[in-house]
Amino acid sequence: MTEKIDGENTTVYPNNSCHARSLDGYGKPWQTWMMKNVQSWAYNLPETFRVCGECIYAQHSIKYNLTNEHQYFQVFGIWDDQKCLSWIDTVTWCYLLGLQTVPVIYHGIYDKDLVLDAFKRYSEKENREIEGFVIRLADEFLFEDFSRSVAKYVRKDHVTTDDHWTKNWRKNEINSGTV
Repeated sequence: MTEKIDGENTTVYPNNSCHARSLDGYGKPWQTWMMKNVQSWAYNLPETFRVCGECIYAQHSIKYNLTNEHQYFQVFGIWDDQKCLSWIDTVTWCYLLGLQTVPVIYHGIYDKDLVLDAFKRYSEKENREIEGFVIRLADEFLFEDFSRSVAKYVRKDHVTTDDHWTKNWRKNEINSGTV
């Protein structure tokens, strides 16, 4: 179980290209940052890979206190063609590429009470707003099995802004003095 990060769902390819889920174009500051960022690592991906994660350069509904620029993109899955890599393989690839995964809240056999308790403890420890959590199989799975392999929980009334976040966006700042 990982934290559901409040960002722009982004996919990166080995040819150094990337796009947001909505494919709404380029030129926005957070997309420009992402395009520049992928130039330093995407060329190391095998030809059939794509990396999926949350770009949180721009603040959406939740403000993040980041400690370094690497946290602007947090990986939640790596695909090899139609197969999502296991979590262990995802973590290994992130290490090799110098990327960060989304925070892990719980790792183990699914038990509703354990999952909810872990989320409660994590939320209290973080002492900030949290969008929710994602549960995924730790093992690899096929794209056709995605709906049976991944689930997410988003807190009630998560979005509290009147306008879409892009209208009055702010950058998530890096606070190098925080842990």
